Amino acid sequence: MFSEFLQYLFTGITIGATYALIALGFTLIYNASHVINFAQGEFLMIGGMATVSMTAMGVPMLLAIVLAVALAGLLGIALQRFAIAPAKNADVVTLIIITIGASIFIRGLAQLIWGKEYHVMPNFSSDEPIEIFGAVLNNQSLWVLGVGAVLVAVLVYFFTRTLTGKAILATSMNKDAARLVGIRTQVVLMLAFMVSALLGSIAGIVVAPITFTSYDIGIILGLKGFVAAAIGGLGSGMGAVVGGLALGVVEAMAAGYLSSDYKDAVAFSMILVVLFFMPRGLFGAKVVERV
Repeated sequence: MFSEFLQYLFTGITIGATYALIALGFTLIYNASHVINFAQGEFLMIGGMATVSMTAMGVPMLLAIVLAVALAGLLGIALQRFAIAPAKNADVVTLIIITIGASIFIRGLAQLIWGKEYHVMPNFSSDEPIEIFGAVLNNQSLWVLGVGAVLVAVLVYFFTRTLTGKAILATSMNKDAARLVGIRTQVVLMLAFMVSALLGSIAGIVVAPITFTSYDIGIILGLKGFVAAAIGGLGSGMGAVVGGLALGVVEAMAAGYLSSDYKDAVAFSMILVVLFFMPRGLFGAKVVERV
């Protein structure tokens, strides 16, 4: 039925937009440092959990969101300053292992603070669903899509129109040349980790009313974000968005028409299929080597 297809499509686009925001965080850090930050999912968890706990303490929702995003940003800075920067001369594999260790540490700390229970966050606006051609669209889905679109537009402006954004791009292209023209590359890397953490936390906040949130939600969502980034092509912002949306839609269709048991398997199978035929992803840059 068309209404059934539309329902799965709405679900896929909503969760796909979340994957896209997480994938953009991976892409941002990869561009700046060529490191794959496997702690990205924990920023998403921090955003949702911190917002839920602060609203439970009576803090107004808007202020709680601002404070949670700021907390995630500080964690991003701390990760770069105290974990990545001291090992700046290490190889990429070592740096990736450091981010995995940071992820486990943050998750353990979150479990101690918030426990293992799932926490519920109310919708930002009405709880009344919207019906379109027989399919039901959660009001919060519109927030996810709207916030995602705004953040993508802000990132495009940031990288094309601001000196800081251009400094991050210059550092990603050639770190030594960037230093020679006066760019403080360590500060740029710290900013990249901070912006990446902000993206992750905002994604975690807007999706929390739909998926609920817990101390370990960042594991699977972080991995799905990485899959989306790899499908689109690591380093490509457009690839991150397209990869996230494609992954979300395929996952929702598989869960709806096959079984929810296959949802994760289909998602991780996608990366194998795409990378088998296109090793650099859908939008990955082609590398030309001089012989």
